[in-house]
Amino acid sequence: MLDWTFITHYAPFFVRGSEMTLFISAFGIILAIAVGLVCAGVEIARIPVLRQIVRVYIELSRNTPLLVQLYFLYFGLPKLGVVWSAEQCAIVGLGFLGGSYMAEAMRGGLETIPNVQRESAYVLGFNTWQTLSRVVIPQAVSTSIPGIVANVIFLIKESSVVSAIALADVMYMAKDLIGMYYSTYESLFMLVVAYLIILLPISLFGTWLERRFDYERR
Repeated sequence: MLDWTFITHYAPFFVRGSEMTLFISAFGIILAIAVGLVCAGVEIARIPVLRQIVRVYIELSRNTPLLVQLYFLYFGLPKLGVVWSAEQCAIVGLGFLGGSYMAEAMRGGLETIPNVQRESAYVLGFNTWQTLSRVVIPQAVSTSIPGIVANVIFLIKESSVVSAIALADVMYMAKDLIGMYYSTYESLFMLVVAYLIILLPISLFGTWLERRFDYERR
């Protein structure tokens, strides 16, 4: 049986931990989307040197664990004279990892638009901006949304490793309580509830977005 007295007493700790998780995840996701947009644009434009750099970045980011990236940022950069706070390292780490996944999702969406649609828009008298805003981007967004939403959820879950650099996120709170009081079941129960409260609304909102922008079914 769960000790509900313990849960009631320490639930505020998980609220504070959830706030930290949401803080670093929100800024990390914003950074990841920005990086993803730039990288996808470079790949679609096929800029020779930059495209190779983007491919190297994507392979490096996707094939190294976030924990290793965080250790490099938090423990490695100070050796080079660059000192960042734990929050900054967490945000940059999530942005670095997420940027590669966002780039692939966005690139996939842009590549699904046939060139004939752009050419048809130009024939009809659309300029470049009108073609992008009225023809290309709406369809690309529709295709990319499932991947982007999945990446957002993935990054929030990946944020659980930031406790390794002493950030008091929701995972840190659970491990701390287990270490001090050995209340494993109660701590894990509150951890699961915290992640459900964070992720379930995002998942439902993502499903609504997919239906809202699914032009093919209209």
